[in-house]
Parts: sequence; C-alpha cells; structure tokens
Amino acid sequence: MAPMAAVNSVAKCGGILLLSTCRRQLRRPMVLFPAANVKSGALLASRGGGGGGLRICRASSASANDVEVAAASSSDPATEVKEAGPEPEPESEEERMRKIGEAASVLDIRVGQVLKAWRHEEADSLYVEEVDVGEPEPRIICSGLVKYVPLQELQGRNVVVLANLKPRNMRGVKSNGMLLAASDASHENVELLLPPEGSMPGERIWFGSEDEKEKQPLPATPNQVQKKKIWESVQPHLKTDASCNAMLGHHFMRTSLGMVVCKSLKNANIS
Repeated sequence: MAPMAAVNSVAKCGGILLLSTCRRQLRRPMVLFPAANVKSGALLASRGGGGGGLRICRASSASANDVEVAAASSSDPATEVKEAGPEPEPESEEERMRKIGEAASVLDIRVGQVLKAWRHEEADSLYVEEVDVGEPEPRIICSGLVKYVPLQELQGRNVVVLANLKPRNMRGVKSNGMLLAASDASHENVELLLPPEGSMPGERIWFGSEDEKEKQPLPATPNQVQKKKIWESVQPHLKTDASCNAMLGHHFMRTSLGMVVCKSLKNANIS
C-alpha cells in the first residue's frame, strides 16, 4: 500500500491523520506513533514532503491494529534489502550427458522380428507390422516407412523396437511401439536400424560397453516415459557415426552379439 493509501486506510477506521492539502503522493514515509500509545481521541502525526500545507483531523477513536497495519504498509520499499542466494553454477557437459545416459538406460529398446507386414488400409504412408519382441503375443506397430522401405524388405526382418511407449491410435489401428531408424538431415533417406545377425527377439538393447549389460535398471513404465518426456530428452542425442554405428553420445548401442548399425547413413539422426 502506498503512503497516501495507508493514511486513507486509517481515516476510514476513525483514526486521526494528517493529509497533504495539495493531495500529492507523500515523498517520505508516514510516521505513526506506536499503536500501544494510540487511544481514543489521540493525535497521529504524519509529515509529507514537497512543502504542502497540513490539515489535522480528529476522530472519536482509532483502532490500534489499524494503526499498526498502516504503519507497516508505509515502509519505503527502497529501504528493504533482499538477500539473493548464490547463482547456480552452469551444468557441465559431462554432467548433462550423465543425466541423458541415465534417461536412456530406462528406455525399453529391444530386438524385434517382423513376422508380417502390410499396408495400412486408411493411411497411405503407413505400414502395419506384427513384431515379435519376446512376448507371448506379437505386437502390432505402425510405421511411416512406405516411402522409404519396400514392403518385401520388412518381411522376416530383425529390427530395433522402442517398446515402452504408450499405445497410439493411428488411423484406427492401435500401435504399441516404434521401429527405430536413421535418417539424413533432409529426411529424404531413411534406413531401419539393424541389430547384429543372430540377435534374439526380445533381447534388451543398451548403450555402453559389453560389461554394462548387467547394470541396466528396470525399464520405466510407458506412463513414466510420457510424463517425464524421457524419449524426447534422449532422442536428439541418438546418431550414427562415420561407420554407421548407432550411438548415444560416445556410447555404442549394442546387443550381446555386437553393435547396432544402419545400412549406409553416416552421421545421421535416429528416431
């Protein structure tokens, strides 16, 4: 509350106040006698800057509580000192990549095998695939690969599946997962990621060295992946290197039989 507003507040409560006759905003804070000394008929003093004339109004009574509130409200904000905490140090690249690696470790990326694939009846750009990911029943997955991969090349092919995404309805077909692929910057060329020959459907894929397989945490639930945007935080850091190996930063994507690759796209994005 501004100083003049504080004075008016006291006036409404029946207190005694001092007003500037020129009605200008007070340049110095209003000074009130301690509320404990305010009694019925007591005089309150206020001084305004600017040299304006003063007028004293007397009321029958003044509430001590109202006076205290007005006095507190009249303090000059310029005199208040706010303590600022130390600025946080910028996050190092090493720490940032460590967090990204932790997020990637809870993605459920598996070896899959396409058992059957066909064109989506309601979407010209989509294939529908039955994919074995090591579960009792194959998953149905929709992929926008019609423009890039001939249908006959999908049949019986081993693929890399991101398996802990929430199912999505894609033009009437519920898709439960995503096939990972590499693409160039213009997205004109797209190639599916290839697990090593002989990899078993359902094997979980990881990032890092061979001995890090046993250090994998349990996968996050699809709800956690969506709520925490885990895939969105990891995906920009998935690339192929100059040898077409799939990488997360400097860590290889691998199965127990070796590294995941694509056919020919170097330094490409993975999604």
